[in-house]
Amino acid sequence: MPTAHPWRFAPWRTSLAMAVAAVLALAVFVGSEWVYQRARDSMFSLGARDNARTAVQTVMRRLLDVETAQRGYLLTGRPQYLEPYNAAETDMTHAIIRLREHHRNDPELLRLVGALEEQVLQKTSEVEATIALYNQGSHESWKGLLLTDIGREKMESARRIADVLLVTEDRRVAIERAGIYRTLDVGRLSVHGLTVLSLLAYVFFLRKNAALQASQLAHAQQLQAERDSLEHQVRVRTEELAQLNLSLQELRDGERSGLARSMHDELGALLTAAKFDLTRLRHALPAPSADVMTRLQHLSATLDQGIDTKRRLMEGLMPAALHNLGLQAAIEERVRAFRQLTGVPVDLDVQVVDTDAATRQALFSVVQGIFSNIERHAKASQVTLSLVADGAELVLTLSDNGRGFAGQPRSTSALGLRNLRHRIESRGGHFSVRSTPGEGTYVQVRLPTPDPQALRSESPP
Repeated sequence: MPTAHPWRFAPWRTSLAMAVAAVLALAVFVGSEWVYQRARDSMFSLGARDNARTAVQTVMRRLLDVETAQRGYLLTGRPQYLEPYNAAETDMTHAIIRLREHHRNDPELLRLVGALEEQVLQKTSEVEATIALYNQGSHESWKGLLLTDIGREKMESARRIADVLLVTEDRRVAIERAGIYRTLDVGRLSVHGLTVLSLLAYVFFLRKNAALQASQLAHAQQLQAERDSLEHQVRVRTEELAQLNLSLQELRDGERSGLARSMHDELGALLTAAKFDLTRLRHALPAPSADVMTRLQHLSATLDQGIDTKRRLMEGLMPAALHNLGLQAAIEERVRAFRQLTGVPVDLDVQVVDTDAATRQALFSVVQGIFSNIERHAKASQVTLSLVADGAELVLTLSDNGRGFAGQPRSTSALGLRNLRHRIESRGGHFSVRSTPGEGTYVQVRLPTPDPQALRSESPP
């Protein structure tokens, strides 16, 4: 059913709304960008002025350190008092350079910086001269130079220049702050105005939106009916696919079991007969040569390898322990093989549970698949496995402390996990995997307990 559009008969209103929205968006963008640029420039300027104040204060502080070092050395003669004096020259030079860079576009303040540098040089020269006279042993000379008050005059002159620079920077900082406040006021008023315009546009939008509710409601009802119909079809198809998957899995297990029996009955008999014939042939030869004996031994080893390969293939197709001894024995045998291969300890807790053949095969497939993933990918040092009957469910739990993974695994193990999940869910069970990188993996399988009548009708394993 087509959806009605109330504004279709007044296209100019739509164009007007779009134009107003575009103007508001442009105004918000321009206003916010202007406020941001002004504020950023002001903050940058404040930072530069703060650095200039710091440079002036550094010059005066280090100049005071020079004077203090001079007096301490002249009074005590201990060289460690000169350490601040030796370090002060570099700091003052760098501070003067920063001041010159900051005031490069202001000739008046640049002249003051030059005057400050001159006073600093004269003061340091006076200190250097007194120390040199002291080191030469001319005590009367350095005392006379110190009593001339030249150093004090240079310090006072430098302090006056520094005060002028600091006061100038303070005044300009105040101006910059006032500019920031004005910018903020303009931005605040702009935001208020744009907010009012946005509210008006929102009211306009609400009116248009209200006109759409009736047609949207009818359309939604139609979509809901179609969605319900599709969901019903999906459920039916899903159930059919699940049944098909279960049938295919059972057919596959039957074929694997038949193939394993055929290998045992036919291929096993052929290999065993060949082994017996070889033994009889070896005893029948009176005195075989060394070459013949070597070939007979190689043939015997080849037959042994064939018998071992046949046994491994049979175990892969249908584990003998699962078929002959049951689920608990098959799991214990798989755990034993895992320990021998990896040396990783397994905390095992498997209860004896009554299951049918299909359930045994499904649970053992999960154990087999998870242990294979642990062997190839997990790098674990501890594995835990438990199988218990929990009311009407059989609960299989497998966990390790290996590498784990985030989200869904992207290795070849992902396909195996999906196949295991489909196999369990096709039998009405639940398959869950939780994993965290570096913290291991946790797998839990829940399957309904088989019907007792089905267990009685099935021959024991």
